[in-house]
Amino acid sequence: MLASTDWATIASFATAIGTLVLAIATFASIRSANRSARVAEAAFQVNMRPVLVPSRLEDPPQKIRWGDDHWARLEGSQATVELVDGNVYMAISVRNVGAGIAVGFGWKVYTDLVLEPDAAHADPADFRVQLRDLYTAPGDVGFWQAAIRDVNDPDHAALSRDVRDRQPFTIDVLYGDQEGGQRTITRFGMIPYQHGEETRWYPSVGRHWNLDRPDPR
Repeated sequence: MLASTDWATIASFATAIGTLVLAIATFASIRSANRSARVAEAAFQVNMRPVLVPSRLEDPPQKIRWGDDHWARLEGSQATVELVDGNVYMAISVRNVGAGIAVGFGWKVYTDLVLEPDAAHADPADFRVQLRDLYTAPGDVGFWQAAIRDVNDPDHAALSRDVRDRQPFTIDVLYGDQEGGQRTITRFGMIPYQHGEETRWYPSVGRHWNLDRPDPR
């Protein structure tokens, strides 16, 4: 009777050990699968991630049209800033150095040059909405454009003064991938350069902020 009881206890103990080993193996398998899924998702996002910077000097010029039929010629590595009939027209020649399509969502202008490295960006909800979808393919050139036409706009007077006096200012551009994710803010300093009688504007990237994933800084 004692021997029978001992064998039953041993069998139960062995079953418990087997169940525990199986549970550990299952847990490890699930963790591995979750890790693989996260790696796959991260790789997928990298393949869709856009990054905008100023285009190169050798990049071709682009013809830009605004909704009121204003036109401008946008050279590689440059921006165009014009004050015409009280309207302020702005455009930047950009290159997408990321792996995914860049889609413009919005923008915000600062009527001075923001140089402080720790200067934060505004809340994306406070950005002006881009009135047209602006797509820039990966590895290709494109453009950003906007205009301020209302003289009662809070930025109109100061921005018009910057254009007339050839003073630098700042534009934050909000964009993301073609599915609306991976939102990024890129800060462009707009730098004027006097070339004879002509004023040329050169954009310079100061910062990139990741909104939908941890920032690397």
